[in-house]
This record gives sequence, C-alpha cells and structure tokens, in this order.
Amino acid sequence: MSDFTIPKFRLPGFVAALGHKLPQWPHGLALVAGLNAALKMKLLPESELTALEDKLFRVQVLDTGGTAHFTYRDGLFRPVFRAEREPDLAFAANLSAYLQLLARQEDPDTLFFNRELEITGDTELGLLVKNMLDAVEWPKLPRLPLPSR
Repeated sequence: MSDFTIPKFRLPGFVAALGHKLPQWPHGLALVAGLNAALKMKLLPESELTALEDKLFRVQVLDTGGTAHFTYRDGLFRPVFRAEREPDLAFAANLSAYLQLLARQEDPDTLFFNRELEITGDTELGLLVKNMLDAVEWPKLPRLPLPSR
C-alpha cells in the first residue's frame, strides 16, 4: 500500500477573491501558534533562532487569499497585525505547495525552481530558514487503520 500523496491543485479563483475580503489576523495567530508549538516541542534548532530576532516574515497562500505576518522576538514567534514595512523574508505559494512542503513530499528548492513557491527578501535569511525547516525531525504519527470493506 502506498502512502497518501498530496496532489498539486489550485483552489477556484472565487476562494481567493473571498479570502482577500476576510480579516487576515486569524492566519497570523494560527501560524504563530503552530510555530510556537514547534518551539515548545524542540523541533526547531535553537542555535539558529537568534538570527530570526526582530525579522518580519510574510506567508501568503495565494489561492486562499490568506496572508500572515509574524516576527520572532524574545524567544517566541509573535503575530504582526499591521506590518509597517516590507518583510525581511516573504513566501507566496498555493495551498497545495505548502501542504507538500509540510508532508516532505516536495522540498523548497524544487518548488522554487518550478515556480510554485515564491521567496523574496533577504537571501541569507531565506537560506537559514530553509535549512532550519530541512533540519526539523517531524514526530512519527501512528498510522490509522483503514476501514475494512
């Protein structure tokens, strides 16, 4: 039996059109909660985190219309509700690309060179973040039994 693979997909245009009109702050809160959970679980290499101090990040999910701004300060990731400057590092991709990254089905380099992931800003910071994500050892989740037919 093969593992589930996340297909490349793009949500219909009306989803992004609607998503742009909705408040964006929940996206930042959700992303920061996940990042801080990863910190608490010691999944992120602590030695690299000081380089993120006071940097502004933006993550856009193009086909949902969602945007999250956040920073890292005093040992925690924190949402930024009103970004007053350009981010130091920004990512933009469709939902499927982010899901493929999280599932380790695709790596950032492949998505970038296939023009499925846009990365803008500080190149050195981008490389640091990429290497941090590559170093994450995701906990193994137990496999759920498939229902019998």
